[in-house]
Amino acid sequence: MSKKQGKPEYVTAISNRKARFEFEILDTIEAGVELLGSEVKSVRLGKASLSESYAMIHHGQVWLENMQITPYEHNTLDTLEPKRSRRLLLHKAEIMRLQSKISEKGLTLIPLKAYFNKRGVLKIELGLARGKKLYDKRETIKNRDAERQLQQLKKQY
Repeated sequence: MSKKQGKPEYVTAISNRKARFEFEILDTIEAGVELLGSEVKSVRLGKASLSESYAMIHHGQVWLENMQITPYEHNTLDTLEPKRSRRLLLHKAEIMRLQSKISEKGLTLIPLKAYFNKRGVLKIELGLARGKKLYDKRETIKNRDAERQLQQLKKQY
């Protein structure tokens, strides 16, 4: 008897959990991603990571660096580098606005979340961010712990 094979579980969103802890998010923007070959299948299966990734503007185009997309295991045609640079698709006006904001001291573009929209197209949510200081991170941890204790007290009563 053969076991019935089910459909693979697709992931709806991949988030960069460390980004909101390490950076103060000032603004967000949605961008499309230019992918090659079977990279979309790998992302649908959840074989992608946004940790340690960032975006930069080079020659009037926005590029996503260090996003890990593990190669699709059933792909036989071509092998793609897992951490290659990927172009983000934005309008010229949006790129110019981001360029002017990034030129300020200490601001950078960080990918916060990768998700599939209603039409099934992969989108990246970029955040215009400023790095937090050590005392800001400690304050975030204190607030999170206090909120957790409040929730536990509410459950008891």
